[in-house]
Amino acid sequence: MILCCGEALIDMIPGETATGQAAYVPHGGGASFNTALALGRLGVRAGLFTGLSTDVFGQQLAQALAAAGVDTSLAVTSPRPCTLAFVHLTDGDASYSFFDTGSAGSSLTPQALPNLPDSVSALLLGGISLCNPPAADAYLALAQREAGRRPVMLDPNVRAGFSRDEADYRARLEKMVALADIVKVSEEDLSWLCPRGDTRTKLSGLFAAGPKLILLTRGREGAEAYLPDGQVVTAAAVPVTVADTVGAGDTFNAGFLAMAQERGVLKAAASGEIAEPDLKACLRFAVRAAAVSVSRAGANPPWRAEVPE
Repeated sequence: MILCCGEALIDMIPGETATGQAAYVPHGGGASFNTALALGRLGVRAGLFTGLSTDVFGQQLAQALAAAGVDTSLAVTSPRPCTLAFVHLTDGDASYSFFDTGSAGSSLTPQALPNLPDSVSALLLGGISLCNPPAADAYLALAQREAGRRPVMLDPNVRAGFSRDEADYRARLEKMVALADIVKVSEEDLSWLCPRGDTRTKLSGLFAAGPKLILLTRGREGAEAYLPDGQVVTAAAVPVTVADTVGAGDTFNAGFLAMAQERGVLKAAASGEIAEPDLKACLRFAVRAAAVSVSRAGANPPWRAEVPE
């Protein structure tokens, strides 16, 4: 089971009522929720470790996860409110306003960490769950405990404006990068993490911290995979009509992990020893899965039958 660790929240997506009035439509969201949901829909055994609310929005999240076959037995449930993220769209690109104070997710503590069963084969961490303590410290503690025992993939999905202390946030992400075997970054993430130099210099800076594989997503330019020895594998973007980009990176992560699991090369990817044909297949599948996601509103990842080989 691939265990996704991080926030589960509601994305309030702009829409309109039947009479044409502006409205917001609640969609399940959050980086780890999206990835877990996508993994389940892609036919991979997946779980979610998060702080999950029992309110009406939390119930919506739990029902969606159950429908995709995602295991939530490791989640910490509470009556605290669900985090809300109001989405602002500009030409399909999303920005967010978060309402998170006192939420079930943000209140998670390091003392709440579960003992992971042997069935957990890899961890995926990232998103706004790494911005602020105590939850951010809980996820860091989990990564510190499990690194070296199971493959760890990190998608920082940088949201510096959400952090209460940017220096603390940066230091935490630096620790997480050093613990991760696989790091996925967007061009914006990479520039924030490594602000100086060209792309190669920035990637070298990340590799110096310890990861064995870096995945770089470039939106309409597709994606690239880098190994420490300088090998680069690319996958072109799939032309689609973009509804919005909400959850695109999360679906990409799920696609990569799903194909790596299907081909039996997840450990090889985490060690940087994955063969080029396997790496290319995983990257191509990730891009194709993300293309389906961006073609529809909100974080609505595809089912396996919807993603072409």
